[in-house]
Amino acid sequence: MKIAIILGTRPEIIKMSPVIRECERRGLEYYILHTGQHYSYEMDRIFFEQLQLPAAKYNLDVGSGLHGAQTGKMLAGIEQILLEDTPDVVLVQGDTNTVLAGALAAAKLHIRVGHVEAGLRSFDRTMPEEINRIMADHISDYLFAPTETSKLNLLAEGIPQEKIFVTGNTVVDAVYQNLEISRQKVDALKDMNLKEKGYFLTTVHRAENTDSRERLSAILDGFRQVYEEFRLPIIFPAHPRTVKMMHEFGLQVPEGVRITEPAGYLEFLQLENGARLILTDSGGLQEEACILGVPCVTLRDNTERPETVDVGANMIAGRDIAACTRRMMQAGNGWKNPYGDGDAGKIMINELIANLLVVWC
Repeated sequence: MKIAIILGTRPEIIKMSPVIRECERRGLEYYILHTGQHYSYEMDRIFFEQLQLPAAKYNLDVGSGLHGAQTGKMLAGIEQILLEDTPDVVLVQGDTNTVLAGALAAAKLHIRVGHVEAGLRSFDRTMPEEINRIMADHISDYLFAPTETSKLNLLAEGIPQEKIFVTGNTVVDAVYQNLEISRQKVDALKDMNLKEKGYFLTTVHRAENTDSRERLSAILDGFRQVYEEFRLPIIFPAHPRTVKMMHEFGLQVPEGVRITEPAGYLEFLQLENGARLILTDSGGLQEEACILGVPCVTLRDNTERPETVDVGANMIAGRDIAACTRRMMQAGNGWKNPYGDGDAGKIMINELIANLLVVWC
């Protein structure tokens, strides 16, 4: 069995890292194809090294761009590589343009596709990620759903049950494995002069928030109210584009908000683990906060991670940021992690082997 693992963003590298390590552990034949959707492979090389992952075999260096142009470049590049180095199965993860291009290229070449983190739904098709994940699910052969909720979403869309495997989420494996690696390499709280559980952590990067003066202003005002009530610093590793939009809109950073340079993944994982509460518009961060036992407030009107809300780890704030923060501060962190026990990568590889054996026989 030969596996092609296609990825192009750092969240994909993180969530695929347990699958890559499982392939390594078993001595399976596989290769990594890096599209360069967010960064070139050269910029991501240090990321692979920090996570102790093998280098990508192929690098497309597609770069950023409009959705159609970016996806088209990736589709052409992936297709050529799959024609030359044909795998038995292609694995993609999540909901990026890389996922759509990888799944589509493989399906058109009649190569089996496995979609890691299948079945997530925000039910908001104005989000490009929603379109990507729906299309990937409907052309995949193996749908690795992280939860029963995700499985139900797939069944409701008419996807056959025999294609769906509830595995847990590889983010659990990744958080546990990579947090241990981080402790050997960095001490982010010491470097930033922070006390454990003595600060809030925030990220704001989604276009729906950063491209709207009204929404971005409301978020910053929510941070002002949160600081006035709790007097805990709000650490904000801000994406350069978010800072740019704040300047363009003429918005001021409220008292108590400490904008920092974007943190490396290992440092950021420690910041997550040490935070009293997380305020974010990131889907992956909602999951990681839930796994780490850190209360979360989501700076959006919906989420494709409803399990975090169901277990009491997360609240969807909309614009009620201060009120939701207050409620989550009072709620504690006694929830049960809904994303599995940290063996999703192993389960996925087991299912792939078993199902491909059936096909070959």
